[in-house]
Amino acid sequence: MVTDDATVNKDAIYLNAVDVLAEIEWFEAVLNARLSLYKGGEGAYKNIYDITPPPLNNKSSVFAEFVSFYNLSFDERIVLILALLPHVSPQFLDVFLSGEYKERGYTPFGGLKGSAHSGFLPTGETALFILAGNDLGHRFKVLQLFDADHVFKTHNILWLAPSPANEPVLCGQLMLNDEYVDLFTGGKLRSPSFSMDFPAKKITTTLDWDDLVLDRHTMQQLNEIKIWLQHGNKLMNDWGMSKKLKPGYKALFHGPPGTGKTLTAGLFGKLANVDVYRIDLSMIISKYIGETEKNLEKVFMKAENKNWILFFDEADALFGKRTTIADAHDKYANQEVAYLLQRLENYNGLVILSSNMRNNVDEAFGRRLQSIIYFPVPKSTERFSLWQNSFSNQTHLADDINLENIAEQYEIAGGSIINVVQYASLMALNRNENIIRYADIAEGIKKEFKKEGKTV
Repeated sequence: MVTDDATVNKDAIYLNAVDVLAEIEWFEAVLNARLSLYKGGEGAYKNIYDITPPPLNNKSSVFAEFVSFYNLSFDERIVLILALLPHVSPQFLDVFLSGEYKERGYTPFGGLKGSAHSGFLPTGETALFILAGNDLGHRFKVLQLFDADHVFKTHNILWLAPSPANEPVLCGQLMLNDEYVDLFTGGKLRSPSFSMDFPAKKITTTLDWDDLVLDRHTMQQLNEIKIWLQHGNKLMNDWGMSKKLKPGYKALFHGPPGTGKTLTAGLFGKLANVDVYRIDLSMIISKYIGETEKNLEKVFMKAENKNWILFFDEADALFGKRTTIADAHDKYANQEVAYLLQRLENYNGLVILSSNMRNNVDEAFGRRLQSIIYFPVPKSTERFSLWQNSFSNQTHLADDINLENIAEQYEIAGGSIINVVQYASLMALNRNENIIRYADIAEGIKKEFKKEGKTV
């Protein structure tokens, strides 16, 4: 039986809806029990922990798999569904805003009113009230769910938003990562959109490794990264090397423009079946103190534990050599480099720095790189291969075109060859024919040389 993606997605959404609804109904029973205990009344339960969570171990929904994968405890499941409720069923929290509690304010319950959202937005205090009530010892225990080393924070699942100045930390709103809202409602993670909150663009390619034309030495060096992508997890976990090695893999690609650095990054993503994001440094770097780190942190927070490949093009703008300290701004610029070093070391995926000049990258970064790979301008034999493979199968070369001679005569990079092919192909289309003429190739080469300040 063949099923299309739309059918699979519908099934995933339905399965998620069933299991999330069961979790919400369990949460509602826990909340009602807590409110009854808070009022001193005699409800069906004397302890909220007598209310058994719905079993999810044998369920196939994404939500159930998530809960099982992280082996979430009673407390963790309550906090997770509490964070999800404003996004899927905010009415279940209306009890805090209505009836006998309406005039009491939010002191025991926490909570916030949004500017557009008319319902109750839970805070850290809300979570502590539901799980611990007035039991101070248990409140301290529940607080650990918001520690920096808890899986909620380390995997960027949920957290407390910063509270207003000089106010208790538990006043912060309980925030659930938008990606997990997508996961629990749509059954799959949504790729982040390019914005100020995520200044990175996804790199994709329709090419394969066979289309990559590089010299033998460069290909040998790239092979080490291919091996790491295939076996790095086994090296760190099964072989126990995580105690001895830094997480992730860091590489510097350097060489003239158009020599295949960006294409190689995209091919690594295709090989490992992971997303590759090219960081837009124009949106990262800020003249204001502290802003560069904040902008970069947005990228790393999104990428954490997703195995994304991060590609920093023209990386010397961000990872350049540190300056001598002449003023406070220079001192802070050097602190930014120190922060970047630490953040790079802690990232568990592949990071590729790309630069036209190796010497422009700070030596402190160089010492932390597993590979420094030079992408040279292709030799004549490699250029010949690039010329042969770049034209459309729908075109024919004029009789006076000798690609081997052109490759021998003109030393240009692969990116420039593609530009020449595009120019010559457009000229052919403009003549309403499919014959590539030598004059157009020569003109295209002349244009590329002009860009570099050279003459033919």
